[in-house]
Amino acid sequence: MAGNSSTPGSSVTSRALALLGAFDEQHRRLTLTELADRAGLPVATAHRLVAELVAWGALARTPTGEYVVGRRLWDVGLLAPVQTGLRQLASPYLHDLYAATLATVHLAVRDGVEVLYLDRLAGHASVPVVSQIGSRLPLHATGVGKVLLAHAPPEVQATVMADLARVTPYTVTQPGLLRRQLARVLREGYATTVEEMSLGACSVAVPIRRRDAVVASLGIVVPTLKKDRPRLVAALQVAAQSIGRNIA
Repeated sequence: MAGNSSTPGSSVTSRALALLGAFDEQHRRLTLTELADRAGLPVATAHRLVAELVAWGALARTPTGEYVVGRRLWDVGLLAPVQTGLRQLASPYLHDLYAATLATVHLAVRDGVEVLYLDRLAGHASVPVVSQIGSRLPLHATGVGKVLLAHAPPEVQATVMADLARVTPYTVTQPGLLRRQLARVLREGYATTVEEMSLGACSVAVPIRRRDAVVASLGIVVPTLKKDRPRLVAALQVAAQSIGRNIA
């Protein structure tokens, strides 16, 4: 159980927060009964508060009747200084990369065992890109994700390796092969994917460091990496180093 908010005198606010706090990495979709149980609330109380949270956009109901965290919380979260500061700081460099390549440019961070896209500039080329600002995608199937996974703690890597979902026929689903790729990312300083997240799209990405810690990843999505990989890697690394130097 996530916590108990049914103690005498607990406020409406604390109960609503308990419902939001019921969600975690292992509980991304919850029924009303599960929400009430994890928040320590009577089902009737949970039902009333959940309806208000849905109306505001903090929660959303799926077609199957379960509840998930709503998009409005993401919108509010973007106002947090850590994410807002990184997006604002990186924005000029993303635009420079876009101007130089006319390709889709991504700024992303790791959120648990997924990659979270903080910013995205859409390229001119007709390359299929499934990411959106605020979307979460698998770490193992994306360029920015592989960079972040390579620098993630061992327990995060182990969790990801235990469930390598196949997104396309080219997604890497063999733990041994992925581990070799991650070792190469650490060695060479960049990651690539070839049609692993969506057919017809390749990506290359590099880490953004704050001092010695990798705090984000910068990536580009293109139709092919056969000829421009060195140029793209160099451009990404220059931008990433500039962003890293300016992070407080």
